[in-house]
Amino acid sequence: MTQSGRGPVENIEKHIVTFCRRVANSRPITSICLCGGSSFGSLKEKAPLEVLLIIDGFQPKLMNYVKFFHGKAIIVYAVDKWVFEKDVERGFLGEALAVQLVFPYKPLLNSEYLRAGELKLKRRLILEALENLVLDFPELCYEIHIKPEYFMHKVIHSRARLFPPIHYMLIKFLGESARKENLQTAMEGFLQALEIVEKENVITRKNGYIKISKDFADNVKSRKIRFTNLLKNAQRTLFMSLLGTSPKIFTALMQNKDLLQRLKNFKWKILKSPYHVEDSKRYLFVPTVNGLTPLATGITIEDSAKRILSVKKYASITIKEIGGVFNEVYLVSAYANGQERRVVVKTFKDWSSFKWIPINIWTFGTRTFALFGQTRLERECATNQFLYKKGFPVPKLLAIDHDKRLVFMEYIEGRSLEKIIRENVNAKNEREINEEYLKILQKVGELFARIHALNVTLGDTKPENILVGKKGEVYLLDLEQASRGGDKAWDIAEFLYYAGHYMPLLAGSYLAELIAKAFIKGYLSAGGDIKAVKDAGKAKYTKVFSVFVLPPIILAISNICKKADKLGLMDG
Repeated sequence: MTQSGRGPVENIEKHIVTFCRRVANSRPITSICLCGGSSFGSLKEKAPLEVLLIIDGFQPKLMNYVKFFHGKAIIVYAVDKWVFEKDVERGFLGEALAVQLVFPYKPLLNSEYLRAGELKLKRRLILEALENLVLDFPELCYEIHIKPEYFMHKVIHSRARLFPPIHYMLIKFLGESARKENLQTAMEGFLQALEIVEKENVITRKNGYIKISKDFADNVKSRKIRFTNLLKNAQRTLFMSLLGTSPKIFTALMQNKDLLQRLKNFKWKILKSPYHVEDSKRYLFVPTVNGLTPLATGITIEDSAKRILSVKKYASITIKEIGGVFNEVYLVSAYANGQERRVVVKTFKDWSSFKWIPINIWTFGTRTFALFGQTRLERECATNQFLYKKGFPVPKLLAIDHDKRLVFMEYIEGRSLEKIIRENVNAKNEREINEEYLKILQKVGELFARIHALNVTLGDTKPENILVGKKGEVYLLDLEQASRGGDKAWDIAEFLYYAGHYMPLLAGSYLAELIAKAFIKGYLSAGGDIKAVKDAGKAKYTKVFSVFVLPPIILAISNICKKADKLGLMDG
């Protein structure tokens, strides 16, 4: 950035270099730069200038110095070269000093060294951000589209949260007068570091967005690095609190009343100035039928629904709760041009409170459910998009608000399979069973087999989570427990035993047998795994549902599963 008054600038810079040589004494200086807002602020400001001085073999390893030049305060952070480089390479000091290279700086000596350190630091920060994305979104990470600006804003946002005194620097960095220029300058290093990461096959590029490579994501998930990353954050907080990057926290000044008196006029007004740190998740996007949508929207359900339904802002809408035992699900309706438009909104709350603990106790040793809202939302969206792209019948994903844990989905007219089963369980004999009903059950079996062939399991296959459209289409509505891999036998067992749960007390077992045979016939005819069918009949699964399914029904379904290969159900 250019500065007015070239003469005074040169004089100050020469004075800084001269003073730094005295600090270094006989040790060689590796590099000097203006930092901490000094490089993009005006020299007319009263705030002190901050200088990073890197010395080869400096003893002590780290020291702060304060100097005045014609009434201008200069604060020098002197650091040993080895210590600084370790802070760049692995956050040795919690990046308390290396963080200066994230923001614009002005080299006064050996700019090549600083530039190399900046790229090394920003490459590492990019890799850490990508690792955290994989850990935070283990299913959705394959679909996330990232704008390059995400990495810069992620670093700024996280450092501001970890270490409030850095706000001193951010006030000038994000001030309205030079915000755009400062962000562009800082972004240059991230763009170059992204080119390095791309050559390492960590990321790919698509239409101006960055995507995490499958190999990198799989590798991260196979390693145990969550604790390491949490430790890094704790380390950053500790060292930045101890060392500081702002004049406000130089406790050493307390010992020198003269210096403290001369500095006190430089700080407080600056620290009260407003600025805005953007939410980095606004630069993360996931694909929907309406195109890419940000993970964080920052708007209300009503406003989101109006945008999705393409109605005017002042249009009236109605919100109706339509079900959901473990989630709140709403139908949002609006009228436009005399026509009703509808969208389903699903909220994902944590199940970690005491009342939800029985869910996993009930299935202990057989199945573990995801309880946290963020995890379930991510699974819902990732599996929905995966199956939708493969042509499977799932509601269209319209929008996501990750921060509010909201998912907007297409509303589909139809009837729950649970209701259809209940309508047929009172049949007195096989002749009273609707043939279309058995065809639907067979379709469900075929659908499960095709999904299992992709190494995807649904996780929660209760009939109430399956919708039958007006023309007999079968839709999967609830995918928040779905995952790659998983237990195929559980999907089969939950569907069949839950269907058996609807059988009346005196109905006998033949209806449950018909259901099981129709489903299994469809499953096996579509290439389903016979072992998974037979496993579904084991005590491991029957014990889970014995709480609310009559023993004769469980026994009948279990026997059908165990003998599926001998009942002619494998014939097309």
